[in-house]
Amino acid sequence: MFENLQDRLGSILNGLTGRGSLSEADVSAALREVRRALLEADVALEVVRTFTEKVREKAVGASVLKSIKPGQMVVKIVHDELVEMLGSEGVSVDLHAPAPVVIMMVGLQGSGKTTTTGKIAKRLTDREKKKVLMASLDTRRPAAQEQLRQLGVQTGIDTLPIVAGQSPTDIASRAVQAAKLGGHDVVILDTAGRTHIDEPLMLEMADIKKKANPHEILLVADSLTGQDAVNLARNFDERVGITGLVLTRMDGDGRGGAALSMRAVTGKPIKLIGTGERMNELDEFHPRRIADRILGMGDIVSLVEKAAENIDAEKARAMAEKMAKGKFDLNDLADQLRQMQKMGGMGGIMGLMPGMAGMKDKMASAGLNDKMFDRQLAIISSMTKAERANPDILKHSRKKRIAAGSGTDAAEINKLLKMHRGMADMMKAMGGKGKGGIMKQMMGGLAGKMGLGGMGGMPDLANMDPKQLEALQKQAEAAGLGKPGALPPGLGGPPGGLPGLGGSKLPGLGGLPGLPGFGKKK
Repeated sequence: MFENLQDRLGSILNGLTGRGSLSEADVSAALREVRRALLEADVALEVVRTFTEKVREKAVGASVLKSIKPGQMVVKIVHDELVEMLGSEGVSVDLHAPAPVVIMMVGLQGSGKTTTTGKIAKRLTDREKKKVLMASLDTRRPAAQEQLRQLGVQTGIDTLPIVAGQSPTDIASRAVQAAKLGGHDVVILDTAGRTHIDEPLMLEMADIKKKANPHEILLVADSLTGQDAVNLARNFDERVGITGLVLTRMDGDGRGGAALSMRAVTGKPIKLIGTGERMNELDEFHPRRIADRILGMGDIVSLVEKAAENIDAEKARAMAEKMAKGKFDLNDLADQLRQMQKMGGMGGIMGLMPGMAGMKDKMASAGLNDKMFDRQLAIISSMTKAERANPDILKHSRKKRIAAGSGTDAAEINKLLKMHRGMADMMKAMGGKGKGGIMKQMMGGLAGKMGLGGMGGMPDLANMDPKQLEALQKQAEAAGLGKPGALPPGLGGPPGGLPGLGGSKLPGLGGLPGLPGFGKKK
């Protein structure tokens, strides 16, 4: 969503960081460009004015102008003000109230209220171990109540039985009563929407609020609607009194202005963001992490959290044991490709890695996109069990059969086999003897740079809580790992390099950026 804004701000701020000293005119010219970039991204005018004035106030000062790297100081000020604009700390859904905690979902029709209700219920069930009851109060939209019931069946979460002819306020009372009797911790009320804000809608919301006494009133807004979403939030807040915002379709190609404006205009925190259509694609909103991504600094903490959620621990352990023995067949490669798809594909992962956001366009132009993963998985699926376990037996006649079965050609099969060979060689090197293999040495070196040397290598990131992960990211930033193109020489050399992985290339990559195992170009 923030790609265009990220590119614009990145080029403006890179122009500043390359200079030895900055004059007031330099700062003014850069801020003019920043203002234009934010307005083009559909950020509210009043928010842009306040933002640029605050940055100017802090940036045009003797301490900045005389500093050794004034450009970097300006980048820090812009980053801090972005965090301030988005809300300095992430705020989660508040469940600190007597059970059952009532959460009321409000918003316009088509913003994704019903789906988001299901996603929140699943998140509270899986993560917080809460017993949740969902109830649809939408008696106007055809099959709205049935849609929520189907989501309940899909996720295994309780829904309030549908009783024809009841009014929304009666359904709300029945839902709270049923939650008390059923021993539920949380009850989520999915209210009706309209295509626009009108008086009957607001009166209905007020009646439901009075009857159910919700602890949280979450406004669900479509982030692709731009400035209209900001007006919507303001109106709902004035009439109903919202406690937080949920932005849907944050994976879309909108300009991101709504997300940047809403917190500043309403003063209400953005609590959750919808990042896809699947029921697990709902994330907490972390202002600092979003600001890091907008300025191209990556988001290591979110990447680690995503990995911890999506990577099967048993499979990872079995893979580690095979790696230690230097074994890596096509079944393992298929598992790796599927895990990358679960984590958001190559683009999603690259967007979260420091200094790597700019690589996405280069990769796309080189044909390295997520469709390529699908083709590679189709090729592997078209092989027999024996062929996957032992790729060396693949001769011309077998390749011809696999190409016909997967809708590809022999050249693509050869590319896949070459990639596999490169990765298999790397696995052997990582499982090598001596000082515990390349991987252990590499991780040990990275840990040493981050001041974790006494821990005997990298900590187990999967078992760390978000606060520990935040602390780890701060250590990484202090060591120079969180800044785009600013990795210390011993940790990857040239700008954009990954720690210990030889400059701007990933392991075994050779000439092509971004995918492991593509040996050097001939």
